[in-house]
Amino acid sequence: MTHNKAFEIHLSGRRILVTGGARGLGAAFAQALVAAGARVVITDVLHEAGQALATALGDGAHYLPMDMRDAAAVQAGLQAAAHHLGGLDGLVNNAAITNTGGKGMDELAQATWDDVMAVNVRGPWQASVAALPYLAESGSGRIVNIASDTALWGAPRLLAYVASKGALIAMTRAMARELGPKNITVNAVAPGLTQVEATQYVPEARHQYYRQGRAIERDQVPDDVTGTVLFLLSRSSAYVTGQVLPVNGGFVMN
Repeated sequence: MTHNKAFEIHLSGRRILVTGGARGLGAAFAQALVAAGARVVITDVLHEAGQALATALGDGAHYLPMDMRDAAAVQAGLQAAAHHLGGLDGLVNNAAITNTGGKGMDELAQATWDDVMAVNVRGPWQASVAALPYLAESGSGRIVNIASDTALWGAPRLLAYVASKGALIAMTRAMARELGPKNITVNAVAPGLTQVEATQYVPEARHQYYRQGRAIERDQVPDDVTGTVLFLLSRSSAYVTGQVLPVNGGFVMN
């Protein structure tokens, strides 16, 4: 009987696109990927931040502007990223917006709902479709959708965002079944409330609610999430697909 070597995460030479990679969790993913030997394209609408991050990360990173609301821009961005990298082994659908500001469901404007859905749901679908030829050619293609544990416990006064992340989780499962025959895995990571720029507006009471509800009672930081994402992008995760992994210190347990 042949035994495999000890478990390793192989990312050297892997070609990965991270949407919404200019700051926050996306930037943490890009930094960790480059450090692990991957080549990364960062896309975002925050052009100065995206370019600055790519420059700081050196030859392993490249920035491309891409608005997830614009289907043509998503298609063009994926093609440009694959051309720059010489192919594509992984896609991290990280770009997302909240835009609800703690409003109740009866206070939401339709335009806000539509905008959240365009970025958080339609955008990942269109990015994944555009990435398919390259991921299939890779032979070990990976899609990692960044969801949220808010969709697992039903966070109040955040309905559009929660609904969009719930849709992304459902899409993950359906996409996994559809793309399995192409040797493309599709998984979702559902982080808890993480200390990044985008969560600075969150009331302290909500942060405290999370801290007290976690099995590991402390603030969540980006580095708590990166290892899971890197594993799911690696060849070591070849038989993991259609899964939703809550990474939240035990606030939500499956």
